[in-house]
Amino acid sequence: MPMDDRVAGLFSGAAPFAICGPCVIESRAHALRTARAVALAGRAAGVAVVFKASFDKANRTSLTSYRGPGPTAGLEILADVRRETGLSVLTDIHHPDQAELAAEACDIVQIPAFLCRQTDLLLAAGRTGRAVNIKKGQFLAPGDMRHVVDKVASTGNERILLTERGTSFGYRNLVVDFRGVAEMLKLGRPVVLDVTHSLQLPGAAGGSSGGQPEYIDPLARAGASVGVSGVFFEVHEDPAQALSDGANALRLDMLPEMLARFAAIRRLVDSWQASPG
Repeated sequence: MPMDDRVAGLFSGAAPFAICGPCVIESRAHALRTARAVALAGRAAGVAVVFKASFDKANRTSLTSYRGPGPTAGLEILADVRRETGLSVLTDIHHPDQAELAAEACDIVQIPAFLCRQTDLLLAAGRTGRAVNIKKGQFLAPGDMRHVVDKVASTGNERILLTERGTSFGYRNLVVDFRGVAEMLKLGRPVVLDVTHSLQLPGAAGGSSGGQPEYIDPLARAGASVGVSGVFFEVHEDPAQALSDGANALRLDMLPEMLARFAAIRRLVDSWQASPG
């Protein structure tokens, strides 16, 4: 399954990047429209952008919540996004037998936080040869991600991203401990801060999750200041109408400014770190 490599730059450490898109594929037209807006925002800010959307949200709070179009239709849509926009594409998988299917359409295969210790899933993702983004479980100590990395690396795949998305803090709350970012950076892999999922309030809206989008900007700025390689934003033009995770999503028209601010802080941090003495 040859595919041109659009994500090599994410591992060079030379420039910040962002992973952006709707939580779930709502339609082909919506995915393409959002991807084009995301691409424009990235170009305006000088930030490399990866488009993200899920074909199946297997961990929704309620049985009746929208899950997505499924792997067949969903991966066809993601392949269309990749072809028509030129963006690299990321999606998450929940079963080992989804890994090869996702790899045919996407540049990055993502392991959800709840599944980050599932050995067979990690091995299947690693064996695709695609880059693998692993979300740190809300229950997992940052240093313990070394075991997760070792599982993927055992397949010969060294292109591994680690994503911080908050740690469970009592019931229905998450907190980002930036010491954890520093710990994961010691593993020698690019670290991403999933800003919007870190502001999720799991199950707080009864049959769905709540969120605190008013804190997206300060959390993104904090991540840039501690040297994360990338940020992760779920975006939607009208979060109140989003079919999944709208409560913590970033409004799409705010993305250009958010990316520009992230990139500016990252440049400042990089210049400070490069200064002698």
